[in-house]
Amino acid sequence: MNPADTAQAWGLRLGFAAVRALPARAAYRLFDRIADLSFRRGGGGVDRLRSNYAKVRPELTPAELEAMVREGLRSYMRYYCEAFRLVDRSQQELGEAVRVTGDGPMREALAAGTGVVIFVGHQANWDLAGAWSSTHLAPVTTVAERLEPEQVFRDFLEFRESLGMTILPLTGAGDPFVGLKKAIAQGDLVALVADRDLTHNGVEVDLCGHRARVAKGPAVLSVLTGAPLFTAALSYEDAPEMHSGKRVYISFSPPVPVPGEGTTRDKVQVMTQVCADYLGAGIVAHTEDWHMLQRVFVEDLDDRSTTASIPTGTAGAPS
Repeated sequence: MNPADTAQAWGLRLGFAAVRALPARAAYRLFDRIADLSFRRGGGGVDRLRSNYAKVRPELTPAELEAMVREGLRSYMRYYCEAFRLVDRSQQELGEAVRVTGDGPMREALAAGTGVVIFVGHQANWDLAGAWSSTHLAPVTTVAERLEPEQVFRDFLEFRESLGMTILPLTGAGDPFVGLKKAIAQGDLVALVADRDLTHNGVEVDLCGHRARVAKGPAVLSVLTGAPLFTAALSYEDAPEMHSGKRVYISFSPPVPVPGEGTTRDKVQVMTQVCADYLGAGIVAHTEDWHMLQRVFVEDLDDRSTTASIPTGTAGAPS
C-alpha cells in the first residue's frame, strides 16, 4: 500500500476510535457540523444529491430543496457517526435503536426454515438495520462494493462482520451469487442494497417518476431459489429518549409476487419494478434519508461530472 493509502487507512481508524470515545451527544453534534461544512463547500457529491432530490421532489421550491439537501447531508453523516459507534451497542440497545413494521410474513418464512431476500436502498442506516436483523431475525449475508485502497475495504469488511453479518465482496473473490444461494439454502436472510446498479448489468425501472437503473440481483435470487422477496424502506424517526435523538424505522413490504407466466427475465423485470415502487414511496416520504450521492437515473448515467466525494462502502447486489 502506498503512503497516501496508508495515511487514509490510519486516518479512518483513528477517526473510528475518536468517535467511539466521545459522549454520544457530542459525537452527533460534531457530525452535524461536518455535514453543514460539506453543504457550504458543495462539490460533486452535494450537486448529485441535489439533482437526485430535485427529481424525486419536483414540487420543492429552491429554498426548500436547499433545506432538504442540508438535512440529507446531516442524515448521511448520522449514518457514519452511528456506524462508528455501532460495535459498542448491546443487543438490547440495538433493539431500542430500531422500530419495525410489516415483518410478520418474513418471520413466518424464516421460522419455517426458508431463507428470504430483502431489496434495500441507500436509506437511513442500513448497517444498523443489518446488525439488528442479524440479532433479531436471522443471520444476514450481503454483498459489499470493493473500495480503494484495499486496506480501507478490509477495515469496512471487518467492521460489518463484527456486527454479525457475512460479507461477500462484489468483485475479486469469485462469484458472490454462489455464497448468496448457500445462505438461502441455510435459511438465512440475504439483504442486498440494490437501488443503484454497480455492475452495469441491472434493469431499468421507474423510480419516483423517472427511469433508473437498479440491481436485479434480489429478484434473480428469489426466482432461482424460490426464496420470498421483500422490500425494506428505511428512514429515521424522532426518538427523544435516545442519545442520538433518532431511531431507524424499517417498513417491510408484503412478499413480492412471482409472476405465474413469462421468462425469468420477464419475472425479474416485474418483481424489480414492484420493489422500486415500494422503495420509491419511501424515498418520496423521507427524501432526506436517501443517501444517493451517485448517478442512478438513466438521464444522468452519461454525465461523469458529479460523483460522490465520500466513499460509501455500500453493499450491493450482483446483477
